Amino acid sequence: MGAPPLDKGFGYGIVLGLGFAFAFGMILTTWILKRYQNEVQTSEMFSTAGRTVRSGLVASAVVSSWTWAATLLQSSGVAYKYGVSGPFWYASGATVQILLFATLAIELKRRAPNAHTFLEVIRARYGVYAHCVYIVFGLCTNILVTAMLLTGGSAVVTSLTGVPTAAACFLLPVGVVLYTMFGGIKATFLTDYVHTVMIIIIIFIFAFTTYATSNILGSPGKVYDLLVEAAKRHPVEGNAEGSYLTMRSREGAIFFVINIVGNFGTVFCDNGYYNKAIAAHPVSALPGYVMGGLSWFAIPWLCATTMGLAALATETHPSFPTYPNRLPPADVNAGLVLPSAAVALLGKVGAACTLLLVFMAVTSASSAELIAVSSIFTYDIYQTYFNPQASGRRLIYMAHCCVIGFAVIMAGFSVGLYYIGISLGYLYLLMGVIVSSAVLPASLTLLWKRQNMIAASLSPVLGLATSLIAWLVTAKKQFGSLSVDSTGANNPMLAGNVAALLSPCLFIPILTYAFGPEDYDWESMRAIRRADDDKLVASDPEINPEGRANPGENDPEQLANYVRAGKIAKWTTVGMTLILLVLWPMPLYGSGYIFSKSFFTGWVSVGILWLFGSAFCVALYPLWEGRHSMAFTFKSIFLDIAGRKKPPIQGRRQEVIEGEPSDLGTPTEPEKVDVKPK
Repeated sequence: MGAPPLDKGFGYGIVLGLGFAFAFGMILTTWILKRYQNEVQTSEMFSTAGRTVRSGLVASAVVSSWTWAATLLQSSGVAYKYGVSGPFWYASGATVQILLFATLAIELKRRAPNAHTFLEVIRARYGVYAHCVYIVFGLCTNILVTAMLLTGGSAVVTSLTGVPTAAACFLLPVGVVLYTMFGGIKATFLTDYVHTVMIIIIIFIFAFTTYATSNILGSPGKVYDLLVEAAKRHPVEGNAEGSYLTMRSREGAIFFVINIVGNFGTVFCDNGYYNKAIAAHPVSALPGYVMGGLSWFAIPWLCATTMGLAALATETHPSFPTYPNRLPPADVNAGLVLPSAAVALLGKVGAACTLLLVFMAVTSASSAELIAVSSIFTYDIYQTYFNPQASGRRLIYMAHCCVIGFAVIMAGFSVGLYYIGISLGYLYLLMGVIVSSAVLPASLTLLWKRQNMIAASLSPVLGLATSLIAWLVTAKKQFGSLSVDSTGANNPMLAGNVAALLSPCLFIPILTYAFGPEDYDWESMRAIRRADDDKLVASDPEINPEGRANPGENDPEQLANYVRAGKIAKWTTVGMTLILLVLWPMPLYGSGYIFSKSFFTGWVSVGILWLFGSAFCVALYPLWEGRHSMAFTFKSIFLDIAGRKKPPIQGRRQEVIEGEPSDLGTPTEPEKVDVKPK
């Protein structure tokens, strides 16, 4: 891009100002929840949010956590390169993992109701060696995802405001660290909701500008005509008739496979998604993940169908940042298609919207990664191997230290990636090569009682070796040398990703039956216990530790509900997977159909309507679900300020008769607590 459309002051204001605003809001919210909803920030609350989060917030958190910078930037880039197929391949190839994960979430709640991390489950079943292997893969996943967030986000901040990339890498996490430290995973759920709402609003602005109100474009028909002209100027190699308006795209299909494989790794190996499953209320995990997955589909699909195609349509207009030239490939890989289109359509307003959009995407996903890493270091490393008798106070102190330490390390690591020329696009394609070999053995830990310790421990390592060999050998054979460009090409990445995901299909049965299958009874998973927070709760001047049990932990009816939910999850996810990966796209791909103008208009309309449905699921439904809790809290605040009544919360150290369950926090039964006045 040319000169930044916004000045540096605006960039620093968004990155730091909004970060501190969210931090202040979360500190205030944490205090309100403590005072009026009886929530104290114990180590359990920091990592699991009391295990009572409802499905609406789970759905919005899934959408927010899965809406990386890459979701918006990389999807627009593949639309710019491959046309209408790119957004759909991106969205469908990354939605099925969330839907399939719903099955694993139910099994995790059923098999290990007190787990804090998935890695605790690995250790409970297989022991130390497997535990260490999956710690490495889990941390690699978190490192890759966080690096993608910071490299993509900092590139956009630099291009739009001129803020140095190194400065953006260090400043973007500041606000996230603050509100994550004060609010824990509850902070990620609440701020995820705000982030998701703002992201959806901005995508609506872009969509209606492009397809309805813009003087440059203004209708699907005008965009269609300009895409036809673009295909004549520079036809897409491998697309049917070189058109941007077809699902038949050879390179797009290769990206589709890479996308599916890589995203299996970043969902099934990322402790952040298990954390959300653990934090969910028992009846909320399944609907939360299904709603979240289907709602998320519309975000990359419509965003890229809008901004990626708008960039193609406006690149011959004087308002386009690189006019009269096309965007350089390096800028496309860096994720600058979306900001270029926004500036072309809306000028400085578009630049500001893009900056806000990317800030929301980066910070919301970063908070989930910070919690995931802090949970791993706190429970799986520190408590397990260094201080098994650690108190809840000590654990929460370690969690805070890990949040700060990981943020600083990743900021420095992202700066290093920038200076050696590794972009968001490269990392996005690479992630499956590194982590996807752990997907199958990790899933079978909860789904198959026969997998033994040797298969679970060695198959990810052997799979990683296989994927690295396939990736690098393919790059060497195709290009004759190993470089960032050759190793980042589609064919080498395809070979590495497929080898990573599929090679354990061979290793697991061989190792399992060669060394003898297990007959696991799942009891060691159920034996995982919660942290000891009694001293931390008792030391709080306002909170009574009594009555904070895990409802339904060993309830036979609850276990039966889990079994039923598991069956529903399996059928639902299989059905939606077939629709999104086979029944919808493959007839269009196989026929080589070139979209007509009316078909393209309908395609865009479905995307807009789908995003309206997403807005209902993740923006309005959580408000409806939490209406009683919010009404009670606002009423309590008003009465407290007016001095008419103290907060009527069960557990407070004064005479209290009435109690209220919280939709966001830990429910408690009403009871009379008699404490003599001081």
